[in-house]
Amino acid sequence: MRFLLLLALLAASALAAQKRYDGYKVFQVKAKDLPSFHAIAQLYTEQSSIYDFWTEPRSLDDPIDIMVPPTYMQAFDQLLQTHNLHHRVKIADVQSAIETNLKGQAAPSVAQEPLSRSGSLRYKLNWTEYHDYTTIVLFLAELAQNYPDIVTLITIGKTHENREMYMVKISNTQTASPTKNAIIVDGGIHAREWIAPAWNTWLIHELVENYAAHPQYVDNLDWYILPVMNPDGYVYSFADDRLWRKNRNPVNGPCVGIDLNQGGAAGNGCDQTYHGPAAFSEDESANVRDAVLSVANGRTQAYLTYHSYGQYWLTPWGYTADLPEDYPQLFDLAQNAVNSLTAVYGTQYTIGSSTNVLYVASGGSDDWAKGGAGIPYSYTVELRDTGDFGFLLPADQIIPNNLEMWEAMKVVAEYVTGIV
Repeated sequence: MRFLLLLALLAASALAAQKRYDGYKVFQVKAKDLPSFHAIAQLYTEQSSIYDFWTEPRSLDDPIDIMVPPTYMQAFDQLLQTHNLHHRVKIADVQSAIETNLKGQAAPSVAQEPLSRSGSLRYKLNWTEYHDYTTIVLFLAELAQNYPDIVTLITIGKTHENREMYMVKISNTQTASPTKNAIIVDGGIHAREWIAPAWNTWLIHELVENYAAHPQYVDNLDWYILPVMNPDGYVYSFADDRLWRKNRNPVNGPCVGIDLNQGGAAGNGCDQTYHGPAAFSEDESANVRDAVLSVANGRTQAYLTYHSYGQYWLTPWGYTADLPEDYPQLFDLAQNAVNSLTAVYGTQYTIGSSTNVLYVASGGSDDWAKGGAGIPYSYTVELRDTGDFGFLLPADQIIPNNLEMWEAMKVVAEYVTGIV
């Protein structure tokens, strides 16, 4: 009780003035030839601390989303004109998008929240709006308190700013077995990708509160879910800067934060993708590494890390164009999952290895989960949308996103259950 009261008090004191994005615009830019592509790639390499690349330069065929601050609008327009770059404005005013996309509309009748076993809803957390870290932790604590037979709330360590990191274990103690297959799910490694924790909390809720509708998913599997992998950054994105990506570890001078995908990203401490001094140098990434290794034990068959945006279902590897030996099996499971997802609303996802679908990017947690932790079916899933809203996905898309992703998750769970 004291723990819950403390969290409530922290929530009341967490409000602060948000960084504003008045006059910021998001452009979709497409190179028409190699010189114009190189001009955009150079901008990304040299000035990504000024221009926020929501998607990275990949190839001539792929458009690039770039957020431009008003003070650099003239310089950016000059770049567009000089290199005759195809472009359009996707978000005319980022601040307006932030303000209008936080609240959702009434949920459709097919997407009503499941009732608890006692027949009544209790939680302040719902899926018609986005929720801060304190609300999420209160939700997890209450679930663990009310369903001790299947829910265990595990602390896996502290963040740089001394917040607890939580992993939820969902397992039926009556069917406990040291050889039962397991699935690990995480999300929120990048703070501004709010749809990922919104999906992860919904998944937890569905497995626990709606257990009676599909007991096989808990009776025959152990689930380990880390709903928010970057608590400090997530808190900061609510209180101070909606579009914050990294953690909150001071780097040098005015620059703060390290991208917890600690691979071949930027080496400039002010950039959004700054990789830090070494792999697993950050408290958060080291905590997750240790937690995953502690439960993998050869029985964890699937690992899914959720991000946004783009609607991609990505397989390893991200650091090379080479494919894993078992790529056909990885692809087939992904294809079956995406087929079930698409059947709900028609949402299209692109499937393939990270490098071949997007770009070379080492440091992805799915690569490490497969290559380092030995989890065979490891995926990165980029949730809605394809860029009309980007990181500012309206809250009224949370439930549709979750309903279609649940159908995909069921396919993965059923496949993993059948592995011997």
